[in-house]
Amino acid sequence: MSQGGGKKQGTIKKLVSDRGFGFISGDRGDVFFHFSSMGEGEFDDLHEAQTVEYEIEDDGGTGRGAKGPRASSVKLIS
Repeated sequence: MSQGGGKKQGTIKKLVSDRGFGFISGDRGDVFFHFSSMGEGEFDDLHEAQTVEYEIEDDGGTGRGAKGPRASSVKLIS
């Protein structure tokens, strides 16, 4: 589920490809995302500075995981 106004846009700030995660730079700071938040094979096509669309994951209404906000439904748009 998502919260906080639906879809957002940001740019890929950092990718840790060998571990399957990265960070998106959005209007409210950096957001963690995991490869499982994308369609099959899409994570492998990502590069830093690309624009993506995402939602903030709803976990108890906070939109934050244990270490900060987490993105879901991540899609490459450019």
